[in-house]
Amino acid sequence: MSQLKRKRPDSNSVADSLSEHERVVYDAIRSKQEMGISQRDLKREINLLDKLASKSLKSLQDKNLVRLVPNFQSKGMKHYIAAEFKPSTEITGGAWYTDGSLDSDFIGVLKATCLKFVPNLKVATLEGFVEAVKKSRVSQVELSKKQIEELVESLVCDNELMKVNSTGIGEFASIPVGKVCYKRIDKGNRVSGAMASIPCGVCPQISICTPDGIVSPKTCVYYNTWLDF
Repeated sequence: MSQLKRKRPDSNSVADSLSEHERVVYDAIRSKQEMGISQRDLKREINLLDKLASKSLKSLQDKNLVRLVPNFQSKGMKHYIAAEFKPSTEITGGAWYTDGSLDSDFIGVLKATCLKFVPNLKVATLEGFVEAVKKSRVSQVELSKKQIEELVESLVCDNELMKVNSTGIGEFASIPVGKVCYKRIDKGNRVSGAMASIPCGVCPQISICTPDGIVSPKTCVYYNTWLDF
């Protein structure tokens, strides 16, 4: 599903009065839709002198036709998107990132909320966590079931929870047989140290992370920081 935020067409809009160079820059950025384009790639594509490209970019920003957006994969590089589009989570990093940086404080609060929902050594389902986070109102934006699952799975990586399948009896009596559940791990049985802080569990790009891909452990600053730990 496209993430376009279309504005109503206006024949007298500012975009209709762009200079030749501004039009070239604007069309190149706008063609990338919700993915936007880095300043480096833009200059390669439009083949304009740096001075003309920079002047056109500033003018387009002043006219509110394009804007800078944080790209969590390339923090030191400017990334532009047409103002009518909402940037893709592939650029922003999704709910776990703020201005291109992993929001550790926000993630920590949500993790704590999930742990409070599970009394020690009791059982909870993903749906239960979703409802608990929703009722807590700790997030100003509504988090999806997938995002809550990422949080819960990170708690499994942190050795706070363990994933089990319901047997349908005893403490699982109210849960269908075979359904994935989560139990709190006794503090005495937890593993401490660096494994408790691995960042991969809450990374929104984990599904496309490969050794030689665009998203890779080799280039991930969070993973490398964890390794140094």
